[in-house]
Amino acid sequence: WGDYESFQENGNSIFIFEVAGLCIGHLGHLHHELTDTHYAEIGRLDVLMVPVDGGLTMGADSMSRVVKRLRSALILPMHRTGPPLQQFLTMFGENFAIAYASDPVIRVSMRNLPRQPQILVPKGM
Repeated sequence: WGDYESFQENGNSIFIFEVAGLCIGHLGHLHHELTDTHYAEIGRLDVLMVPVDGGLTMGADSMSRVVKRLRSALILPMHRTGPPLQQFLTMFGENFAIAYASDPVIRVSMRNLPRQPQILVPKGM
């Protein structure tokens, strides 16, 4: 937050973590869609954290195309301060299951990853 001199207003920032055998991607600051080279560099992401506000990031339609292309097993929407969450969810059709977390804590492991892409809406979102 503090280094505003190196901040690129229309840049892309993606954070990737490898934890307990899981590859977790955080699409924290995405302003434009990714290229084929970007997708190749990112590789497989088991869990994908996706901003859906469309405010400081690209809009829901562009973000949904990125999510579809990455095809992560578990997608966690975040940063909902703008358009309704339902607007984002309707862009995925029947290819992505949608579930709502019943607990504020989400525990993920290689054993409990969904077999098909699933959007899991955190409790309270």
